[in-house]
Amino acid sequence: MSTLNQFILFSEYNKLMNQRILESAKQLTLEQLKGDRGAFFKSVLGTLNHILVGDIIWLKRFSIHPKNQKALEYITSLDHPASLDTILFDDLDSLRLVRKKVDEVLICWIAGLSEGDIETCLSYKNMAGIQQNKLLESLISHLFLHQVHHRGQVTTLISQSGVDFGDTDILEITDDLPA
Repeated sequence: MSTLNQFILFSEYNKLMNQRILESAKQLTLEQLKGDRGAFFKSVLGTLNHILVGDIIWLKRFSIHPKNQKALEYITSLDHPASLDTILFDDLDSLRLVRKKVDEVLICWIAGLSEGDIETCLSYKNMAGIQQNKLLESLISHLFLHQVHHRGQVTTLISQSGVDFGDTDILEITDDLPA
């Protein structure tokens, strides 16, 4: 599987897992959603906000890449989060609406890239304002790994609250390869 095809798969997986997390989180009480559980971003809602914040920050950076800027127009219209622990939404319903749109934008943007595009470099400033120049392929990989890392934390917190999150295997959305 090419790297680009893998990114397409990851973008679909990302959407599915975000849908499942938000559906599972609806079963939690407000206290379970907002309570400090000792996670990096304290609560279920804090961590869900952080995942969205990370996606917005990275997609804003990707929007300066010459390829598919149009696909990322929605992202460029959003305010830039002030910090990684910014709470964009203090309720699940508002977060769900933007999360769904961001996932759709990500799928569209990835689908519009070519193998050549992901082999180019992107120059951007990190959160400390330091100029960086990195391979787009590595940055996209980071985006997806960041999501998986923090969704793992959320699924643990949800599970600790007595809600069965269900399957998280990417294998359920991949086609079987011929033997």
